[in-house]
Amino acid sequence: MPRNKRLQDRTEKCREIIDAARQLFLQDGYEATSMSRLAQAAGIAPNTIYWYFKDKDEVLVAVLNAELTLRMQDYLTRTFEHPVERLLWVVEQFEATGKLVSVVHTRAAVSAEIEAWHQRFHQMTDALTRLEMQNLGIAPEKIESLMWIWTFSIEGMLVHPLSTTQKRAICQSLFLLQ
Repeated sequence: MPRNKRLQDRTEKCREIIDAARQLFLQDGYEATSMSRLAQAAGIAPNTIYWYFKDKDEVLVAVLNAELTLRMQDYLTRTFEHPVERLLWVVEQFEATGKLVSVVHTRAAVSAEIEAWHQRFHQMTDALTRLEMQNLGIAPEKIESLMWIWTFSIEGMLVHPLSTTQKRAICQSLFLLQ
């Protein structure tokens, strides 16, 4: 029997599924995206998606990892005139995937896989924040509490829609706490 489709590398097909999931999750939301709809968007049969991912939470983790990798590469190569600009850029990056941020906080309560990802994410971002604060010369005894203030402030800016001017003012204020 002749083949109708070329053989496709597993990694390439996973990437296509992740790309389709990212688009659907951000456009329509996680809850509104069924696995069959995701399979259709990725160009595979509904049951085929389970050859690649055990469930929708695993797809979400793959999307989150892909987003994080992309954003971290950008973060590490950018230069900013002032640390406020760097912090504001971070907030804007989170805003670009705001629906995913909300889903993680909601799903972490019911999914061990999402909760584990969320914990790893905070460990990584906490370490980066500490490093940024050390590089700014912030006193070591202040870093832990300031890190939490920064984290909660960023999460608050994601939950409450604010203008760029308001976000900039908050970011500037965070640096005054040093």
